[in-house]
Amino acid sequence: MPDSQDELPLFSDGGRGPALHSDSSLSAAVRAWGEDLEQVGRSIHTVKAFTGDVRLLARFLGAGHAINAIGTHDLKNFLDWMLTRRGVPCSPKTYARRVTSLKAFFRWLAHSGVLPDDPAAPVTQQTVLSPLPEVLSSEEVVRVLRTSEGMRKAKPPDARPYTLVSLLLYSGIKKGECLGIHLNHIDLDSPEGALLWIRYGEVSRRYRERKLLLEASWVPAYREYLEQYEPQDRLFPYSPRRLEYLLEDIGAAAGLKKHLSFNMCRWTSVLTDYKSGADSERIRHKLGISKIQWREIGSKLDRLAAGRMAASRA
Repeated sequence: MPDSQDELPLFSDGGRGPALHSDSSLSAAVRAWGEDLEQVGRSIHTVKAFTGDVRLLARFLGAGHAINAIGTHDLKNFLDWMLTRRGVPCSPKTYARRVTSLKAFFRWLAHSGVLPDDPAAPVTQQTVLSPLPEVLSSEEVVRVLRTSEGMRKAKPPDARPYTLVSLLLYSGIKKGECLGIHLNHIDLDSPEGALLWIRYGEVSRRYRERKLLLEASWVPAYREYLEQYEPQDRLFPYSPRRLEYLLEDIGAAAGLKKHLSFNMCRWTSVLTDYKSGADSERIRHKLGISKIQWREIGSKLDRLAAGRMAASRA
């Protein structure tokens, strides 16, 4: 992974800046960094995770250790201790995140003028190949849609399974996004065609908001679902677990050996787009992810597509 500022997108240099000096303690610097991350809108979970990584360095060196006394050799020694001498397992993904945290923290100090140089700049950023997600084959997609369509046409008819699973397989939305859909987020009268607006209540996540064109074949099932279930506000006014059970029931009825899930539908959706030659910007917009996040997603899609091609040749 290239060692550049763009590779560390979780942190911004646009905050209010630290009230620190070069001889401030490491603990004081971490505290100021956390406050700055909150000021620029990072989530509490992000702040806790990444300041926690640097606090581990403070435990190793001593919380009162002056930040200007920390050199590259200290950071490399800390990373080696964490991997080989600490006695606590550290997965490749956790290690990579901790390297990211260190580099972002010291880059922030250098860019803020607290330190004249960045001791973490020479530290190599680690690339971690996370496991590939499980996806549906083309034949399995057909079986899932055919099964849920059968439920829709059964006696008594039930349009809910098809409305849910076809929406997921076409739009690629996440579980939380699906649960957050309100009826007024769906526009059937747009000149562009039927639209779904993905909205977020949190200001820090507004950049993920987007509109998605809905498949025309979904609209009749959606109308049937409204008539049968009469939702008043949210499209699917159920608990997350209830919808997970519904997907499991569809998968079982379709004879899948795989565990049909929101994540499986999401990845199946974008892999289908990817294999059909859809532009990466279009897929990135569909998923609501940043250009930085696309690097990992795009890499996984490359690997998934290559695996499919190899399987088809076998």
